Amino acid sequence: MIWFEIAAGILIDIIYIYGICMLIFYVLIAVVSIGETLRNYKKNSSTDYSLLATAENGPSVSIIAPAYNEGMGIIENVRSLLSIYYTNLEIIVVNDGSRDNSLQKLINAYDLYRVDFFVENLLRTKPVRGVYKSVNPIYKKLVVVDKENGGKSDALNAGINISANDYIVAVDVDCVLEQDALLKIIKPLIDYPTKRVIASGGVVRIANSCVVEDGKLVKVNLPGNYLARVQTLEYLRSFLLGRMAWTRLNGLLLISGAFGAFDKEIVIKCGGYNTKTVGEDMELIVRMRRYMVEINEPHCVKYIPDPLCWTEAPSNYKILGRQRNRWMRGTIETLLTHKIMFLNKRFGLMGMVSYPYWFFFEMLGPVVEFLGLITFLAATISGIIKWKFFIAMMCFMISFGCMYSAFAILMEVVSFHQYKRPLDIAKLLLVAVLEPFLFHPFVLFSSIMGIVDYLRDKKSWGEMTRNGFSTNMAELKPRVING
Repeated sequence: MIWFEIAAGILIDIIYIYGICMLIFYVLIAVVSIGETLRNYKKNSSTDYSLLATAENGPSVSIIAPAYNEGMGIIENVRSLLSIYYTNLEIIVVNDGSRDNSLQKLINAYDLYRVDFFVENLLRTKPVRGVYKSVNPIYKKLVVVDKENGGKSDALNAGINISANDYIVAVDVDCVLEQDALLKIIKPLIDYPTKRVIASGGVVRIANSCVVEDGKLVKVNLPGNYLARVQTLEYLRSFLLGRMAWTRLNGLLLISGAFGAFDKEIVIKCGGYNTKTVGEDMELIVRMRRYMVEINEPHCVKYIPDPLCWTEAPSNYKILGRQRNRWMRGTIETLLTHKIMFLNKRFGLMGMVSYPYWFFFEMLGPVVEFLGLITFLAATISGIIKWKFFIAMMCFMISFGCMYSAFAILMEVVSFHQYKRPLDIAKLLLVAVLEPFLFHPFVLFSSIMGIVDYLRDKKSWGEMTRNGFSTNMAELKPRVING
């Protein structure tokens, strides 16, 4: 019994120290994010983006949108991409071996015909079955690629092989972009003459319950579904606080796979997207940053606080669990693949701070929390737990989490203020209070299962069912996608 008490006491002390370190990091991240957000707003408040859109010598961009079984909304989604106003632009839709009528719908809607096209296989992919362009000059920017199914990463690599421009923008075909999203995400790539900006990203918001017409967001609503609503709060914390701070410190290791811009030359030199991981977005950024350090070329990855892309979040526990399971497996794969960066001063702040943060708090965080729960149960059964101290610490941690979420909501209100009704802000605050009890335990369980599945060498991306966006016409039926 005495040995159990000693071991439990040591483990509890470690968990307390771990929690304090995590809280300190969160406070520092929040403080740094304020400065970066204000600096970005001041710098770009008077920018005339129309000059970039019409510039003949502006950066040439290829938008790549992988599509798998997107027949239900593919026409509207491509129409949304075609509505982007930019001079040096091509739009590449990659039909990744869809089993529905996605390709035929595109052929019919956009007057496509198969063309002879030499594909330079800079990146290895599944075979390309055909390349299509339109006979209608209105759609001259559109290129449709039909290939055998190989997953999202393979489809993006095929799009890179086809692309003719200097920069690529990867976008999920079922996302809705703001009209000036491309201009805002491209601008950082040309803003820094002393450093090469190898990638750029922006804020992703939750589109559940929003109204979309003809591929355009016409009305922003707070999600009515609880799971989607709590993910709205989660995204606010992640994008407005987390990633803005890491941008300021030049330690960003992740850009959302839903919408991101990349220097194509560096992407190709690094070997393109990794088709062997389920966390292809994070892995590519880390690999690109590692490559730039190894060739001793100054570089950075930029993130802007503007809401650029709206995506549908999982609205049931089954799909949410698959998503968080996959995110955890992708994080583990990326960090272990590039473990040479861990506490390696050659990689500067990225190796000494960013990587350790992801390793200890993102990857090991669920493990520490799970061990803490087991220790708590064992200590309770054995009667050695100090209840007053435990309750005080629990109240403090929950209160800190609620305050951190409230701060993220405040940042949203004073910056872009997408949710304008006071009732919506009240609902988000209520979500912040309920999240530790109704949402976080499930996310913790899904992350632990992700670790278990990683140890079992599970590689599948998993099917994700989406309900589609609200329109004024009719409600869309659910559809299944597979990365």
